[in-house]
Amino acid sequence: MEVQNKITALRAELHEHNHRYYIEDAPIISDYEFDQKLRELQDLEALHPQYADPNSPTQRVGGGITKSFDTVAHRYPMYSLSNTYSKEELQQWEERLRKTLGDDAKISYSCELKFDGASISLTYENGNLIQALTRGDGLQGDAITTNIKTIKTIPLKLQGDYPPFFEIRGEIILPWEGFYKMNELREAQGEPLYSNPRNTASGSLKLQDSSLVAERPLACFLYALAGDQLPIDSQFEALEKAREWGFKVPDSAQLLHSIDAVFDFISEWESKRKELPYEIDGIVIKVNNLAQQQELGFTAKAPRWAMAYKYPAEQVFTRLEGVHYQLGRTGAVTPVAQLQPVLISGTIVKRASLHNADQIEKLGLRIGDTVFVEKGGEIIPKITGIKEDARGLVEDTVEFIKYCPECGSLLVREAGEAQHYCKNESACPTQQIGKIQHFISRKAMDIEGLGGETVSLLFNEGLLSNVADLYRLEKSKILPLDRMAEKSVNNLLEGIEKSKEKPFSKVLFGLGIRFVGETVAKRLTKEFGSMEALKNASFEALIATEEIGDRIAQSLVDYFLEPKNQEVLSALSAFGLQMEELTSQGKKHPNFDGKKFVVSGVFKDFSREAIKEEIEHLGGTLVGSVSSRVDYIVAGEGMGPAKAAKAEALNIPILTEQDFINLREKRF
Repeated sequence: MEVQNKITALRAELHEHNHRYYIEDAPIISDYEFDQKLRELQDLEALHPQYADPNSPTQRVGGGITKSFDTVAHRYPMYSLSNTYSKEELQQWEERLRKTLGDDAKISYSCELKFDGASISLTYENGNLIQALTRGDGLQGDAITTNIKTIKTIPLKLQGDYPPFFEIRGEIILPWEGFYKMNELREAQGEPLYSNPRNTASGSLKLQDSSLVAERPLACFLYALAGDQLPIDSQFEALEKAREWGFKVPDSAQLLHSIDAVFDFISEWESKRKELPYEIDGIVIKVNNLAQQQELGFTAKAPRWAMAYKYPAEQVFTRLEGVHYQLGRTGAVTPVAQLQPVLISGTIVKRASLHNADQIEKLGLRIGDTVFVEKGGEIIPKITGIKEDARGLVEDTVEFIKYCPECGSLLVREAGEAQHYCKNESACPTQQIGKIQHFISRKAMDIEGLGGETVSLLFNEGLLSNVADLYRLEKSKILPLDRMAEKSVNNLLEGIEKSKEKPFSKVLFGLGIRFVGETVAKRLTKEFGSMEALKNASFEALIATEEIGDRIAQSLVDYFLEPKNQEVLSALSAFGLQMEELTSQGKKHPNFDGKKFVVSGVFKDFSREAIKEEIEHLGGTLVGSVSSRVDYIVAGEGMGPAKAAKAEALNIPILTEQDFINLREKRF
């Protein structure tokens, strides 16, 4: 008992010293004294493994080896942010906020620096760190808990009045000083230099050896809480609480009460950001009140209550050496500029997108031109202009190609379209490979054991020509191929077999029908229920569906009319893939089936997401705004007066949380 008490006391003391050093920047003992206490704890834990604790301060040094990172669904989605470079667009954003919340609504803003690093989600239970996930695609990420525990600014145990269970989001960054030191070491060892802090920080999180992660001077700034019953009413309060619980939260954030004050904050940091010890690329502006956030809601990709203002990108000039053309899985052809390598924002840039034929014509490009290049959003390089006193020869003027760079088919540009397309969809190898790669991707059929390179190999070997051929693959024909060991082939075939359990919406999205993204696929699944019903739907029936316009409807009609697509669909059905929504097999609720719901406000016993999931599960459809086509509004606390007034004017029933429960339990 005495040994256990000693271990417990040492852990508590070291956690406190870590907090003082890395969070408060106010250490009270020397590094030598800290190291001595840490060594004492390591020795005691080695002698008494029965008292092991996954969140002991000794875990900071790393040492665990992770051969693969499990993919885990986020309990609460990690949305991306809408962004702008224009103060005028910020003004328009505020006007949209007031349109929803009401002209007389009092709106305050939490303004925070936009750190340039890798997003992370941390889960705490009873004050202990239990899981760390990368952002991934926003719906699921990779579990990198072992690596995250080595980052000193992330507390393993919390202090204060923290909730029993919650998530907190942050950004893993690599400060400039640490980045320069890492590159000095790389240079001394004759190794290639790291390109920029952001990519280096992101790559560090996926290293297999956590002891190597521990050696890197990474830091983490936390900026958002997620949970069902958090003891906060605003974003700014969330930052203050997180700071009290032991998290590293920069004190640069400000609570502002007008859009003009927001503009002042943006201007102030445009110059001050160059003095920071780490990279930022803009300012994040969030509606402060959480009830107002709930009222504003989300688009399919981003919250309506937040906006990122991005500072202008760095611009340089270099020589245009050529243009080549990339073909996507939809047949779209994109011209790509080949550049003399140039350093922009810490990255060597060799290529830049030219988007389409109109862009080339507008710029009047010639091979040999000296061009201005910047990173759009400081991520994607683009050509923005030409240095007129350093032009190439007139005879080297760039002209958009007429034929597909892969199969030689004549390219087509349809009315109203900016892109040129190869219409040889069923016979163009690049398009077919791209469609199969899309079909197996994480957001679609998520077939484990099968990657893009393997798809290309199987296609080039004649074993794949379309997505249905995946279910015809035989072990005996795959094994003789390069890099195809028995275990990997077994995993591949098991992943394909397991994909037959994926829901109909995943199959529909996986087909890669033009304009049918993940959200549209879910909407069509709810509306039509089966592939057969969708295939037989008229253009008029399609456009009558919520959020389905002429372009999507025509694309669907064209897809189902193509004989080769019909053959693929018949084969997929014969192989046992899900061709109808499970709720169409007797699981729909009569009070929800075919009904449209708006969910608004904050609820007591359920999270907003839980109510939405339940509505969809019972056969209902979620709608983002109030209109005459809405059947019910499920309203919690804080629903905006504008929505309530519109619902009343349209005689739409407004359900309380208890009304919703009663509707669900009543079946007639």
